[in-house]
This record gives sequence, structure tokens and C-alpha cells, in this order.
Amino acid sequence: METDDIYRAGSFLLGGGGSSIWTNNNNAISDNEAFPTPSREKEDDEEALKWAALEKLPTYSRLKKGLLTTPDGGAAAEIDVDHLGFKQRKELVDRLVKVPQEDNEKFLLKLRDRIDRVGIKLPTTEVRFEHLNIEAEAHVGSRALPTFFNFFLSIFEGLFSCLHIFSNGKKQISILNNVSGIVRPSQITLLLGPPGAGKTTLLLALAGKLDPTLKVSGNVTYNGHEMSEFVPQRTAAYICQDDVHIGEMTVRETLAFSARSQGVGHRYEKLIELSRREKESNIQPDPDIDVFMKAIATEGQETNVITDYVIKVLGLESCADIMVGNDMIRGISGGQRKRVTTGEMLVGPANALFMDEISTGLDSSTTFQIVKSLKHYIHILDGTAVISLLQPTPETYDLFDNVILLSDGYIVYQGPREYVLDFFEQMGFKCPSRKGSADFLQEVTSKQDQQQYWMKKENPYRFVNAKEFAEAFQSFHVGTMLEQELSSPFDKKRSHPAALTTKVYGVGKMELFKSCFARELLLMKRNSFVYIFKFAQLIFMGLVAMTLFLRTEMHRDSIIDGGIYLGALFYTVNAFMFNSMAEISMTIARLHVFYKQRDLLFYPGWAYSLPPWILKFPITLIEAGSWVFLTYYVIGYDPNAGRLFKQYLLLCLVSQMASALFRFIAASGRTMIVANTFGSFALLSLFASGGFVLSRENIKKWWIWSYWISPMMYGQNAIVANEFLGRSWSKTESLGVQVLKSRGFFPHAYWYWIGAGALVGFVLIFNLCFTLALTFLSPFKKSQTIVLEDSQNDGADKPGVVGELSNSEGGEEGIKTPPTKKGMVLPFEPYCLTFDDVKYSVDMPQEMKIEGVAEDRLELLKGVSGTFRPGVLTALMGASGAGKTTLMDVLAGRKTGGYIEGNITVSGYRKKQETFARISGYCEQNDIHSPHVTVYESLLYSAWLRLPVEVNAETRKMFVEEVMQLIEMKPLRQALVGLPGVNGLSTEQRKRLTIAVELVANPSIIFMDEPTSGLDARAAAIVMRAVRNTVDTGRTVVCTIHQPSIDIFETFDELYLLKRGGQELYVGPLGRHSSHLINYFEDIERVPKITDGSNPANWMLEVTSSAQESEQGIDFAATYRNSDLYRRNKALIAELSTPAPGSKDLHFSTKYSQSFVNQCVACFWKQYLSYWRNPQYTAVRFLFTIAIALMFGTMFWNLGSKTSKRQDLFNAMGSMYAAVIFLGVQNSSSVQPMVAIERSVFYRERAAGMYSALPYAYAQVLIEIPYVFSQALVYGLLVYSMIGFEWTAAKFFWYIFFIYFTLLYFTYYGMMAVAVTPNHHIASIVSSAFYSLWNLFSGFIVPRPRMPVWWRWYAWASPVAWTLYGLVDSQYGDVETRLDTGDRVTDFVRGYFGFRHDFLGVVAAVVAGFAALFAFIFAFSIKFFHFQRR
Repeated sequence: METDDIYRAGSFLLGGGGSSIWTNNNNAISDNEAFPTPSREKEDDEEALKWAALEKLPTYSRLKKGLLTTPDGGAAAEIDVDHLGFKQRKELVDRLVKVPQEDNEKFLLKLRDRIDRVGIKLPTTEVRFEHLNIEAEAHVGSRALPTFFNFFLSIFEGLFSCLHIFSNGKKQISILNNVSGIVRPSQITLLLGPPGAGKTTLLLALAGKLDPTLKVSGNVTYNGHEMSEFVPQRTAAYICQDDVHIGEMTVRETLAFSARSQGVGHRYEKLIELSRREKESNIQPDPDIDVFMKAIATEGQETNVITDYVIKVLGLESCADIMVGNDMIRGISGGQRKRVTTGEMLVGPANALFMDEISTGLDSSTTFQIVKSLKHYIHILDGTAVISLLQPTPETYDLFDNVILLSDGYIVYQGPREYVLDFFEQMGFKCPSRKGSADFLQEVTSKQDQQQYWMKKENPYRFVNAKEFAEAFQSFHVGTMLEQELSSPFDKKRSHPAALTTKVYGVGKMELFKSCFARELLLMKRNSFVYIFKFAQLIFMGLVAMTLFLRTEMHRDSIIDGGIYLGALFYTVNAFMFNSMAEISMTIARLHVFYKQRDLLFYPGWAYSLPPWILKFPITLIEAGSWVFLTYYVIGYDPNAGRLFKQYLLLCLVSQMASALFRFIAASGRTMIVANTFGSFALLSLFASGGFVLSRENIKKWWIWSYWISPMMYGQNAIVANEFLGRSWSKTESLGVQVLKSRGFFPHAYWYWIGAGALVGFVLIFNLCFTLALTFLSPFKKSQTIVLEDSQNDGADKPGVVGELSNSEGGEEGIKTPPTKKGMVLPFEPYCLTFDDVKYSVDMPQEMKIEGVAEDRLELLKGVSGTFRPGVLTALMGASGAGKTTLMDVLAGRKTGGYIEGNITVSGYRKKQETFARISGYCEQNDIHSPHVTVYESLLYSAWLRLPVEVNAETRKMFVEEVMQLIEMKPLRQALVGLPGVNGLSTEQRKRLTIAVELVANPSIIFMDEPTSGLDARAAAIVMRAVRNTVDTGRTVVCTIHQPSIDIFETFDELYLLKRGGQELYVGPLGRHSSHLINYFEDIERVPKITDGSNPANWMLEVTSSAQESEQGIDFAATYRNSDLYRRNKALIAELSTPAPGSKDLHFSTKYSQSFVNQCVACFWKQYLSYWRNPQYTAVRFLFTIAIALMFGTMFWNLGSKTSKRQDLFNAMGSMYAAVIFLGVQNSSSVQPMVAIERSVFYRERAAGMYSALPYAYAQVLIEIPYVFSQALVYGLLVYSMIGFEWTAAKFFWYIFFIYFTLLYFTYYGMMAVAVTPNHHIASIVSSAFYSLWNLFSGFIVPRPRMPVWWRWYAWASPVAWTLYGLVDSQYGDVETRLDTGDRVTDFVRGYFGFRHDFLGVVAAVVAGFAALFAFIFAFSIKFFHFQRR
């Protein structure tokens, strides 16, 4: 966070609100003698002359010029600070801060010294909060679960609540309770508290960013001013715990954009005053400091020096020009991304910092350096900072001046760090000598952990809750002083005029627009693949269209011929509408970044919405031009060149209109599911009311308004008027006019210009609506937890859970519990795992071969050996890249590639993966679980499939209950698991669930990968207590762990330490207080001794680092292999690799514990729950279907019974065509994210040996059947009755049959697309190409008999064509009534469409066959395609 320093440096050095605010400091100095300066005669004459010349310039020019010394120490050169090059900026920052850890403080002191020398007073910000209460509303218990039923109940509740008929049934949840305090300037404050204490809410309240839906009382003031008197979002910088960035931008670009958008604050005005005083006092500043301050005070630069400084201080230089990355783009690491989040605000000019969990993903040394840099900035430049950290090490904790401890919404302590332990000792609780203070503070208020710290043994222990601590603090001397200070209001006269910001944005409107425009242009270049793909897709569809509608096959002899041209024009408009749908995903992908930056007042909505509109113009011109110039003459449109260019203009406008419409829908929908649903509905509405699917004369009067407001109508009328009023259609008397009239289009030339003008209007309207949506809408709220009805307090407060957890009687081993064996319902056989000389290698990466590496294989594990025994908790540690997870994957049998050598045995018998999977469990680091089931159901499901078939259901449930007790999850039994970072369980709860899911399988050996990563100290303690409890049952447990705290590290019994490259450094016992480990390394010559109070884990990793190895000349791997410890381990391995007398090898009669039928039943049970609890998928799809049905039913009201004109049949077919295409595509696209999420769970569960692939695939296929059937039935009943098709049992059955199987094959096609591709993003791209082809060859746009023979085969291959065949033929294939042309309906259907009624049975079989085929391919792909690589 040195970044902060710097940035603060800049902002405070230069901040003010106009130069006048810096001129009235009483201590301003104008006397040369007060600040003696080095004699100018001692300066280099040439440099002095240059400086003198600079001082003679006018103020504006003087602030734009500086003297920059060259790296070789040559003469200083005059430069323009507005145009510093990359190399100059880098050299300047390197000179000022060569080594950030050492030089940053010196640099900041130089900045402060320059300001102090002329007597300028820096602005400071004191933040007070008094009697702050914050409450939220939430559903509790089962009502909080998002089931299909609750979804509709919430809609009705919300409606009735708005009408004040009855309340919404939500309960008030208190987040902060009457908290008061002061955040002082020039001091750095640490905010601590267990999960759910209210830390984030307090930081948001202090930064003025609270959710407006929360109920808030009390007040927060800055220097005595209310929030309404200034702009808190720009006065203070809130750094959130979520890393929200645009993945396609590099680190440097991300920070540069942030700096440019936030502006320079008061830096420029401050610099004016500083320069004036220095000139009066004849003071010459340090040239580098002067250039730096002038550069960071210059507004509008694409890249500011402040960006380079922050990158340097935050240690981001190595990745400065690497993309940040996202799910689809490989980018920087999680820890680096967290530093970018911090740097994004540090480059701005805010006066106060509120930083939420900035250390996630960072190692302890990096966190220490960042906090140290922040401390320098705060102290030297009078900043204000409150920082929330997860697991601060003792060294980091000691950097802070003050501590705020939150628990259950109460401030338990606020004040100097030195007195916090005194307060708790006064309360009777003492921090053990080998316990970190921060860890102690987070645990001492917890009912589970508190008793172990009770020091007054003469008095009986009683749990002291957070409220009691808070009340006791009022009488503690620190609390008393705080209360006295709060009782006297802050004197507003003491507030510096530059301390609070009153301007809403940091830069002017034009500069805001320019910065957003430059970023949008950059992102378009980075996303060029998307535009190229869209362009290629358009060209491909154009090629298909022009060969399908080839001019040699297109005639102008009749109205029917004209209908084919109409189809071609309709498809053209159709293609541009569909091609623009990509705007939805592209817009939503960046919306989360927009919302963050908008709320931080980087820019307004209009500055974000205008650039994509403007930059899409050239793309539109290219796309429309390529289509028109490719297809116009080949298809055989009117050969007049003017009409060609008029069609070109029109398609440009259609493309612009569609892009604007879908951007607006994306900004309104805000999530992919909602926006896709809205987008599909909008497209369908436009198509249905556009005049082609349903003729204008047949639109009902209650729907005619939709015709007149449909942009498609204007585009369609304009493009057909342009074609059919041309000369080539006038050979036969007004044939073109007849064609237009036959389909209800306007036969007037002026309709081209009406249509074009209307499209221009729609472009403006939709872009305006897009801007308004960006300005006024906020993202949907993400509920992180579900309040449980039986436990609204901390789940740990449940009496049954606490009893056996923390009974270590105030000893020093905080997490360890007595090794009493828990009585288990199910017995298990303990096994030991040994491995000898295990090597693992992969094929040499191509990049390394290019670099000249000759070997064919890269060895990741180099002959490692060891043994893991029952009842022994082993830590697997090492630096990044040491091979910890690799070794675990090899031993657990989870590797999907590579080459494994060596001997691995289980209790003396050679390991066989198929049997080993039955007695082992693997807790993965990324906690993959089905999101829509509860905790209890997840455990029951795992137990059902993994326990032996002999275990009955009752025993299984008892065992699950016992495991929940062991892992402390009983209070969470009805909590929904949810998606990580979106909803449901917290990270810590998810970790415990991962352990429990493996434990209910009753394994003998458990592997755990990073069980404490991303957790705070208390959460890590809860997880490790669960791990310890597991070991104490006699199981073999191995954990990889990353820089643990002292007490977590000493929970382990043995350590397996690896060095980078996959070699052992130490394999053996830790000993009490890690004595065995410490003695082993201290006995090695030249290894530095451990200092008192140091963490043995950190010390061990430091002394064995590669840097230390090279510096001390020690090869720790060789040392270990020559040690007695190594020889003892080898002897133990040899002993345990031999089967014990009378023992038997592992054997199971079946591969899986449950039969195939039971696997199917269990998988179907979980899918049933997942679908029922996922209303965003099931209920939204159901509502969408009802809305479409009602719209079509009223729009095509009673048209099904009309058979007097050809247009009547086209209208009826249009209703079928539109419904099939849009409902089908909606089903296919919405199921893809669902299947993708479940597939990642499937990979984990299959690897655990829970079931084979087919039961999972069958369950996924079968669960869709009832949902799709209800969807088809509701749609069919509504539409069939409202459109007025003939009411006979056979015809109604066929209608429902074809609608049902069509929706089913679309759904299965979506599932299949995911199964054959790596992820659902690629699946959606692949799918969209087929949707377009199915649409074109459906038989509606151009009937099969009119297709050229070279394309007719695809009409038989298109599922949609078969559907329309079945729907039309079943309704009209046997109708004998005559049309106005004299033809019988059955003859017209057979002659025009090629539909034979006696072929209906075959059609039905084929449509059902498509559903079966796609389902089969899905199951086959799930079984044989494996896209997870380990």
C-alpha cells in the first residue's frame, strides 16, 4: 500500500480547493532566514542558470516545466512534465524509490520536507461515527430457500406489501448496534472481527457507500461536516474485498485509467502555492521531487507518474504489462489482482482510506510490506486509514497504531493497540505467549473459543458475549477518554478547506469522455476476436443465403415468387438482429466493473454509454457492406445501384438499432439469465409484430400499437419497399405492388424514408434508454448468507455443538483438543499410506523446448518418499512450485496426465486406484459443490453413494448427524450451499462442508488441499479444529498448508517439507512448540537461529528459500538425504511397505459402493432438489413461456380457424415458427450455464468414486422431462385454445406432442453443446451458428421445394424443419376446404411446403428421435470427454 503513500503524497502535497485555500496558513513563512538553503553558488552553474530561467516563466508555464537529471549523472535537461515518456517516468521513479522497502519512507519524508519548508499545512480528515445502528431485512428458515414455490410467493408478497395489504414476512436483522468512535488522522487503524461481525458494513458506512435499502440511524461526520455537505465517495476511497476488473486490460492500463478518471484533486492548486512560496523564499527544490510533484498534478495524462509509483510500491512491476485476466483469459495471480484493486484507489486523490480485506491471496511478507508503506504514508503525509485484514501476522499487527474490534455488531474495543490486551486481561482473558494478538482478539469473543483463554481459575468461567464486552469497554480508561472526546463536537474551523471534496467528478466532461473513449477503443482491439468471429459468422450466413436464394433459382413471375424474395429480405434483417445479440454478453461482462467505478464517481453513465455507440459505426459499415456487396447481385435483387446503396444504408441503421436495443436490455437485465430472457422476449415481440410473421391486416386491434412501435416493422417495410417498387418488378403489371399488398406491406416508395427515419429515432431512443439504465439502475443484490430460523445467532452458540470443542483449559495450544476418540456410528479400518522414490513428470512444454531445453520430459517430483499413518496429522508444505498439490494428486490418484514412477502402498499392499478411491477422501481447494442443495442434503447424498450398500438409511442418517457434530455444521444444516462469492455459504463454511462431504464417506485416508486458504484467523481455527477432530478418530490425514499461524502450524504432528522442484527438505515430527523441526535446521551449519516469538513455519520457509540456499551455499535436499532422520524414515517406509501378518489386500466386489439403479435414484434425487431450488432457471423459464403464450394467443387470436387465404396459413405457420425458434433457443441457452456448473461437480464426484458417468447423465436428462412437459402443456393449452385451432383429440395431441419434443430436443441440444465443449461460453458460440442454420432452413422463410437442390438435403437435417412439418401438417394436412385461389388447403400445403399428411407418423418419430439423439450424445460425451486437466 505504499501506493497509498505515494498517492497520498501526491494528493496531499498538492491538494487544495483553489490556490487561495493554501495562502492563509498562519505559519506560512516568507522569510529566507527561517529556512536556510544551500548556497546557489555551490550548485552547478549550468543547472542554476536553467533553474533561474524556469523561475522567470509565468506560473502556468513554470508548473509545466522541470529539470530532469539523466541516469548517467549528466547535466539536467529541461523537460515538459505533460509529455514524460515511459522510459523517463521509469527512471524518475527508480531514482526516487529504488527499493520500495527501504526507500519509500525516505522519499515521502523528502516530499513532506519540501512542504514543511515553506510552511504549508496539509489537510487532515477526522472521521467520527456516533450511535450508528444498521439493520437489514431477510427471510429466515425454509422461507429463505429460493424454491420454485418461494419464487412466486415472493412476487405476490412484494406486490401486496407495496399495496400495504400485508407485510413481506421478512425479519429485522441487526448488523451494527449503537457503535460510536473516532478515526483519527496520521494514525493507521486495524479493523478486526470474526466473520459476520459487520466489518464491511462499518467500512461502507464510513465511506458513505451504504446500500440505500438498509435501515440506518446515527450519523457519520468528516471534520464535523455531515455527509450531505461534501462528496464522501471522492473524499474517501473505499477499497472493496472483491477484485472487480476488466480482464482484457493490463495492470498498468487499469491503474492509468483509474488515475486519469479520478483526476488530481487539489494537487495543482497546492503546487501553485508551493511554487510561489519557494520563489519568494529563494528555495530551490530537489529536481526529481519537483518533476514528480508537477507530473502528478497534471490532469488528463493517459499514463501518470503516479501509476508507475504505485506499481513500484505495490510490487507489481513484474506483471505491470500482463492482462489482469478473468475466467476466460489467463492473467495475473489472485494476490496480484488484490494489489491491483488496492492500487486502483491509491492512484486517486482521496484523503481517507477504508480498505476491506486487502491481504486475501497475499503471503505474509507482501502484506507486511504493503501495510508498512501505508503506515509511512499515513504518518508522514497526515492521511487517515482503516484497514480490515484476515490473518495479520504479529509483525503486521504491530505496525498499526489503533485497533477496532467488532463482534456481533458491537465495538468491543477501539483505541491504541498497546492497551487492547490489558482490557481483556481486566475482563479475565489472557492471550497465551505463543498466540498472535490478532488471532486471540478474533477468537476471544466467540463462544466456541473463549473458554480456553480464561485466566481467573479461582472463579468459575461464564461466557461473556460481545454486548457485555462493549459495555465493559465504556468503563475502561480508553473507552472513557473516547466518550469524553465524542462529547465535544469537532470544531469545523479547524477543517482545512482542501480536506473535503465538493466536486462530484475529478475531471471535466470532455476529459471524462476522452478517457472512456480511449478505454473502449482499447477493449475493442483486445476483443477483436469477437468482432472477427461475428464478421465471419455474418459472411458465412451471407454465403449460405446467397447460395440458397441464388438468382438462377429466383423468378419474378408470380406472387409466390415474390414471397421467396420477401423471405430473403426478412432473413437479411433477421441476420443483423441476431448478430447484434452478442452485445448482451459483451455489455454484461463489464457491467460489474462499471457499477463499481460509477459508484466511486470515476465517471457518469453517459460517459460510459457514448463511446461504444460511436465506435460501433465503422464496424456497422463494414458488416453491412460485406453482406450487401456479397449477396445483392448474387441473389438477384433489383439491379439499380441506387437501391443497392439504399439497402446498405438501411442495414446499417438496423444494425445500429439492434446493438443499441441489446445494450439497453443488458443494462436493464443486469444478469445473463434475466437479460437473455428479456432479449429473447424483445426479439420475439419485434418479430411477431414486424409484419412478416403476422400480416398487418391480421393483427388484432388490441395489438396494433405494437406494430406501430416495432423497429422491425419500419426496417421490414423500408427494405421491401426499396426492392419491390424497383423496375425489375414492374415488367408484369405492378407485380411488386401485388406482392407487398398480399403480405400486408405498404406499397409506397416514401415508406423507405419513413422506415429509415424511424430507425434513426429508435437508435437515439435506445441509446438514451441505455444511458438512463446505466445512470439509475444498480446491480441485483447478492445475499451471502441465509439466516436460519432456529439459530439467528452465531451457529456456534448451539449447546450441542459447543460441548466437545474447546476444552483446552486456557493452555497455549489453542486449537488442539484432547485426543479422545469420538464414538463413531460406523467402524472403519485404519490404513497407512507409504510411497518410495515416487517421480512424476510431464511432457516438456513447447515454450521450454523453444528456449533450448533438450529433454523430452519435465520432472516435477524427483524421487520423494514418505509415510502417512493413522491418527497422525501431517502438514505438506513448501514454496510455490514445490509440488505440494502435485504430490497429493499423485498419491490420491487424481492426475489425468503425466508419467508416474515409484512404489505406492496401502498398509503394505500395492495401491490400486479403483479400491483406493473407496477408502480415501480428497478435499479440494476450490470447494466444488452443487449450489442448489442444503448442507444436510449434500452430506446425505455423499453418504448415500459412498457408504457400503449394507448400511441402511437410518444408520446413514445417524452417521451424517455425527459428522455434522464433529465438523460443527449442525446450525447450518438447512443453509443452501450456493455459488462461491455469489450467495449461500461463506468461504469458511464451504471449507468445512468440503471436509464433511468426504468424512461422511467414512474414509480411512483423507487428503486436504489448502483447507485454510482465504480464511481469517478464527475461521481457520474452526476448520483446523474440525481437521484435528477428524484425526483424533484414528484416520490418516494429510494437508497442504500455506504459511499458517503459530497455533495452526503446531496443530500438526508431522511435517513433510518440499523445495521448489519437488525434493524433500524435511520429513519428520514437529515436536512440542516445533522443537524437533527447529533443532534439525539449527543444527545445520550457517542456518540463522530462530528469534523468540517468531513463527516456526515462516522461519523454516525463509531459511530454506532458494535465495538463502545460494547465499549460504547449502543444499538442504542433500543435507536431508545424508541425515539420520532420512535413514530412519527409509527404515519406517520399508517396515510399513510390508503387509502385516494375517492382513488382507483391499478388495471390493463391485467398483462402486451402490448398484447402478441406486446411483440413478440418488443422482435423480439431487437433480430434483437442484431444479426445484433454482427458480432463476425453472421459474423464469416457466414465466417466459406463459408470457409468450399469452402474447401469441392474443396476437393470433382465432386465426387458426381461418383458411380462406394463403396469408391465413402463413400467419398460422408464423405463430408456430416464432414460438418454436424462440422458446427453443431460450431453453437451449438457459440450460447451458446450469449444466456447466453441475459438470464441474460431476468431475469431483466421479473422481471420488461416487458413481459412474451414466447415472449422472440419465438424471440430468430425466429431470428435464417433467419441467419441459409442464412448459409445453401450459403453452399448448393457452395457445391452442386462443388461436382457435380445430378442437379434435388427435390434432390437440399432435400439437402438444410436437411442441413438447421440440422444446425437449432444444434443451438436450444445449446440454449436448456443453458436454462436447470445454465451457458454456464456447458452447453458446457453437450453438448460435446452428440456430441460424436451423432458422433459415426451417421451411418458413423459404419452403423446401423452392430450395436449390444442393441445399435441400439440409432441410431434412434441420430439426426445426421437421417440427414445422409436423405442426403444420397435423393441423392443415387433411383440411379439404378451398382457398380463395380455388386450391384445397391440403393441396396447397402439399404443393407449396411439400408436407404429406400420410408422412405424419414418420415426422413424429424423427422429432422424438432428435431428442433421443441429443440426449445420447450428451451422455456419451459426459462419459468419454474429460475437459478437466490435472
